[in-house]
Amino acid sequence: MNRTEQVEQVLKNLHRHYPDATCTLDFAAPYQLLVAAILSAQCTDARVNIITKQLFRNYPDVNSLAAAPVSAIEDEIRSCGLFRNKARNISASARLLVAEHNGHLPADRDQLLALPGVGRKIANLILGDCHGIPAIVVDTHCLRISKLIGFTEHTNPLKVEQDLAAILPEPEWISYGHLMVAHGREICIARRPECNICPILPWCQFGSSSAAEAVTGSAGGK
Repeated sequence: MNRTEQVEQVLKNLHRHYPDATCTLDFAAPYQLLVAAILSAQCTDARVNIITKQLFRNYPDVNSLAAAPVSAIEDEIRSCGLFRNKARNISASARLLVAEHNGHLPADRDQLLALPGVGRKIANLILGDCHGIPAIVVDTHCLRISKLIGFTEHTNPLKVEQDLAAILPEPEWISYGHLMVAHGREICIARRPECNICPILPWCQFGSSSAAEAVTGSAGGK
């Protein structure tokens, strides 16, 4: 099996298994995805979605958020880890968007990276889900599963992103990250991957080798 065939089969079967895989952070406007993504560090998406429901009700646009005292934002997100630092970043980013971008999220990675609290992962998420610009989000799910599949040998997120960009069709870059999250939560779970029910088992380097070892071990024990 060559690399092209492997990539095609992995994508085809993940799409078939997770036809509705999308961003798991709730948002109705680009600034809301920015805020939710900042909050998601060391916090579950489920918790973030609970927090932002009220937060966005109280601050329905980036201008109102920029005008809010940091202490008020802290009170809104207190149940989220690292809430003080996140509140500062959210406030500073909102103010910068209003001051330099007329309240709009830029469609440029470097400009996004200039926003407080925004790293490459968040910048790529915004590029893809807000602007439709092909970008690969390398989070913990994507990094771990891509390595298991055999798409990369690296653990550095930027190098993983570069490896993936070299083999994935560009139209799949945005959806790939969402597929990785869905797969990492449902089947390829970090502590106990369920390879026996995995839809991409035949094309996964780790899964297929584990299956082969299991067969060999079983045969040897007879």
